[in-house]
Amino acid sequence: MNIAIATTDDEIAACYPIMHQLRPHLTQPEFVPRIRRLMEMGYRLAALTDESEVVAVAGFRFGENLAWGRFLYVDDLVTDANRRSRGYGSALLNWLKQYAATAGCDQLHLDTGTWRKDAHRFYEREGMRLSSFHVVSEVRAE
Repeated sequence: MNIAIATTDDEIAACYPIMHQLRPHLTQPEFVPRIRRLMEMGYRLAALTDESEVVAVAGFRFGENLAWGRFLYVDDLVTDANRRSRGYGSALLNWLKQYAATAGCDQLHLDTGTWRKDAHRFYEREGMRLSSFHVVSEVRAE
C-alpha cells in the first residue's frame, strides 16, 4: 500500500474511476482539466494504491479561518466500492491527519451527505465527531 499526491496528468487520470464513484456527474474528459483548475486554487489529490492500482482517493486543501485556525479540509474521500472494509479508507484518513499535522494544521474537517449513513459510521469509528450542520442556498446572478 502506498499513498502519494497525484501530480502528473496520468496519475490524476488514474484516480478518475474511483472518484467517479463519489462524483458520478464528472465525466472522464473533463476530469484532469478540472483537477488542474482546482490545483491552481490549492486543491491536492491523494491516491492510495495497492499493487500499483488506485483503490482510494482524497481531494483536499488547506485553509485558515477565525473559527478553526489552520485546517486541512477534505473535499472528497472515497474507496473503491468493491474494496471497502479492507482498511484503505482508514489508512488514507490517517495519512491525511498526519499530513495536516505536519503542515501545522490544528484540525481536519470534512462534510458528508446526510444520507451517507455508512460513511457516518466509518468517520465515527475513525474518531471523528459531528460538530455542525452545513447549510446551503442556491444563488444565481440575473
